[in-house]
Amino acid sequence: MSTRDRALGALVYSTDGGRMCPGCRLPVATCICGAKARPVPGADGVVRVSRETQRRGGKTVTVVRGVDLDTESLAALGKRLRATCGAGGTVKDGVLEVQGDHCERVIEWLAREGWKVKRSGG
Repeated sequence: MSTRDRALGALVYSTDGGRMCPGCRLPVATCICGAKARPVPGADGVVRVSRETQRRGGKTVTVVRGVDLDTESLAALGKRLRATCGAGGTVKDGVLEVQGDHCERVIEWLAREGWKVKRSGG
């Protein structure tokens, strides 16, 4: 948290509303400034799928990066992808995470949906 935010008493997370929008300081679900509709930066048109276990207590997670969609569309894509894999997961900072090792299934599904997909990592 920056010095400015500390001076203003900025709330970052609330158990009542979850994550707080940095722009309007309301819960992200009720954000009025449009910060949640911003596109995710850094997409080059190639979706990269990898498997990670670091910082997750040894649990395997399939990670999808580079999807050029705004936050709401990315969340909807993540929901469909998790339903296809029959697994849980989340969307964090423009990165889709699906619990478990589903790399091949994710790559096939994204290719059928029309995305240009590459496997990254080992």
